[in-house]
Amino acid sequence: MVYEGLRQQTLEIDISFEVDDRDHGAFVEAVRDLKERLSLNIEEASPADFIPLPSGYRERSPFIGRYGQLEVFHFDLYSTALSKIERGTEGDLDDVLSLLRNGRIEFAVLAGYFEEIRVRYATESIKQDPVEYRRKFEILTDMWLTGFSPG
Repeated sequence: MVYEGLRQQTLEIDISFEVDDRDHGAFVEAVRDLKERLSLNIEEASPADFIPLPSGYRERSPFIGRYGQLEVFHFDLYSTALSKIERGTEGDLDDVLSLLRNGRIEFAVLAGYFEEIRVRYATESIKQDPVEYRRKFEILTDMWLTGFSPG
């Protein structure tokens, strides 16, 4: 959300990475070093840790830049929004509304991806509650349609 210019600050940076097995240890060590030197809270987490990812998420992950041998991509904003809805805090719902208001995602497309993953939601993890997820999505829908923002 900070990278998108929709929030001034964050408490932590979530990263997800794919690294050749031969380089995995060195990459983790480099991230830990940066975390310590810059006093950052960096968590290894992605929307895939919370929801089944919707089709095409890789293609919707825009390239940010190449830094030496490191290629950086932004995680798909629809997947990010759907995982924030799953968590369902006021701040998370406000983040999703901000993405919608700023035209970074479209509600009809988000609803379509929600329906796509909802079908898989209950069968891919015992920690996921499809009824609760539906309830949280309905709360977001009401907030979007009424213009209400929790923050």
